[in-house]
Amino acid sequence: MAKEIERKFLVKSDLYKSMALSAVYIEQGYLSLRKEATVRVRLKGDCAYLTVKGISQGAIRDEWEYRIPTVDAHDMLERCGEGNVISKHRYEVMFEGHLWEIDEFHGQHEGLVVAEIELGAEDETFPLPPFVGDEVTGNPAYFNSSLAGI
Repeated sequence: MAKEIERKFLVKSDLYKSMALSAVYIEQGYLSLRKEATVRVRLKGDCAYLTVKGISQGAIRDEWEYRIPTVDAHDMLERCGEGNVISKHRYEVMFEGHLWEIDEFHGQHEGLVVAEIELGAEDETFPLPPFVGDEVTGNPAYFNSSLAGI
């Protein structure tokens, strides 16, 4: 089991696009939307993953992730999914030694753009890129599982 230590911020400009190292289209849905244990299926490019996440405690939570066949991922989402499938483009930006993932949502969440940074420790300090706005870490309204349940 791994621990995920992640901080999340709203994005205030599209400067991240010109800074991006890569971009990939993602579709993801949930087999369980329980806050105690979300179970996510994600299609990312040509790969698929099954991820289980425990309840968040601040910026930290348990996480288990496994690569699965893409055909299985499609079947799981179609036959077992709860809520809505989320679609987004993910941009990766390296800023002063830290990797930022910027999710630009589509569909019913069009216009929402969120930046995330994974850290080695909850109290790790890091500089904010110029496109980063207000912090929303721990705000359930910005959890992907909450967005899928709407």
